[in-house]
Amino acid sequence: PMPVLLGVTHRFVDVGGLQVHVAEAGQGEPLVLLHGWPQHWWCWRRLIPALAASHRVIAPDLRGWGWSSAPPGDYAKADFAADVLALLDSEGIGRAHIIGHDWGGYAAFLLALGHPERVERLMALDVAPPWRQRSRLRARRLALPLVGSYQALLAAPVLGPLALEHGARLVSAVIRAGSGGDFRWEHAELEAYARVLSHPARARASSACYRTFLTRELPTMLRRGDRSGELRVPSLLVLGAESPITRVLDPRPGPNLRVETVPGAGHFLPEEAPGELLRLAEGWLGGETRAQSAVGAGA
Repeated sequence: PMPVLLGVTHRFVDVGGLQVHVAEAGQGEPLVLLHGWPQHWWCWRRLIPALAASHRVIAPDLRGWGWSSAPPGDYAKADFAADVLALLDSEGIGRAHIIGHDWGGYAAFLLALGHPERVERLMALDVAPPWRQRSRLRARRLALPLVGSYQALLAAPVLGPLALEHGARLVSAVIRAGSGGDFRWEHAELEAYARVLSHPARARASSACYRTFLTRELPTMLRRGDRSGELRVPSLLVLGAESPITRVLDPRPGPNLRVETVPGAGHFLPEEAPGELLRLAEGWLGGETRAQSAVGAGA
């Protein structure tokens, strides 16, 4: 069953034949929330009530995840961005603020690069932007096995889907390993994500997502080099200080990219540090541009 959140309504939108599940709340300027793997719209549950006080919050499930349809395909991240663009068109939204986590943040960067006229402001959460990053060499030995092992497993054509269909423990282990050391997950929270991913079509979608990234998108991204100068949308990248991504990579600010770090938090910022994200979102979506030092520990 779908989780319930007070004040949130649910509907399905036909986007070019793709049935996209949308959770929605509030009124005002449109704000699109894009989740990452292995989650769905419910990862925003600690942010939606406050954000909906001043925005029309639209939290879709990306194709292949949550309750959106999971058609066959390669699950290229450009397709995620195209789906969001088509959803905006379908809803008659010219420009929107976007907050994206993980693959949702990656897709949001692609949308901002390709269609800057449609993105008012971008807030990306604990994701490497889609261009070559500096590496933190001291930490690579520790973090690369963690990041690479589960991605390689999921990307395997047969083993990856099987691991998700029969491996609720795998999803739980990946989430726990990516979180800050002091954060504790409830069993029901982990089950809410693992249960949906065990569906065969969604398991195949997750596998295709990582296989396409490792075999096609990552090599292409490395060849293209640094694209931060192409980014025209004011963007804020928020990283968890204890995230595997932060331990491996060192994203640098750009002309339109500011970088913040949340001490004590890991990869799953919407759930680990909702209070700090809301504080940052209030300033950033309201037009804040001044530089800030690292923010406090997660709420």
